[in-house]
Amino acid sequence: MRVRPISFEVLVEDLATRLASRESDNRLRVAVDGAEAADPGRLADALVDPLRVRGRPVTRVATSDFLRPASVRLEAGHANPDSFYTGWFDEAGLSREVLAPAGPEGSGRILERLWDAGVDRAARAPYRQLPVNAIVLVSGPLLLGAGLDFDFSIHLELSAAALARRTAPESAWTLPAFRRYTAEVAPETFADVVIRLDDPRRPALVEVAP
Repeated sequence: MRVRPISFEVLVEDLATRLASRESDNRLRVAVDGAEAADPGRLADALVDPLRVRGRPVTRVATSDFLRPASVRLEAGHANPDSFYTGWFDEAGLSREVLAPAGPEGSGRILERLWDAGVDRAARAPYRQLPVNAIVLVSGPLLLGAGLDFDFSIHLELSAAALARRTAPESAWTLPAFRRYTAEVAPETFADVVIRLDDPRRPALVEVAP
């Protein structure tokens, strides 16, 4: 294994080239997995235009729009790391409304937003029909190892020290959930691409030596 420093701009172009060349006649479901401190949404957003330039329509989905209702999410309290780990995100809804219909046997008819956490009710977003060669970029934490059907996965890795340092104080209660994720799932061992982001200004690609 080797770790190759890379600029954010070159990283985006490299990933866009990899993704655009995969299953060019079919839809592609991509996970951009990382804690909030790693800002997976930033990378997913940055990939949109380069992928479109390469001829692939893109749809963005964030797991923050697929939360469970507050009555379920907060049943054990507002700062329970076990609830965050196992009961915060509506994985069934994400699978039903996005990943299954975007799959090879799916209808292509997806819902980009399921739940509006701000008002704690259904988002009432319209369904969208995906083109046959669309790429669906799903960003958020704890995406891997839960049986969700992704065709390609990108994991943003932070050391424990960097994660603690870059997590906002009001979110520090989530840190045990990420320690558990690392210990139980170890996404860095099987994700298609692993990017170290201890310093957000200096990302590094983790590559397995041939």
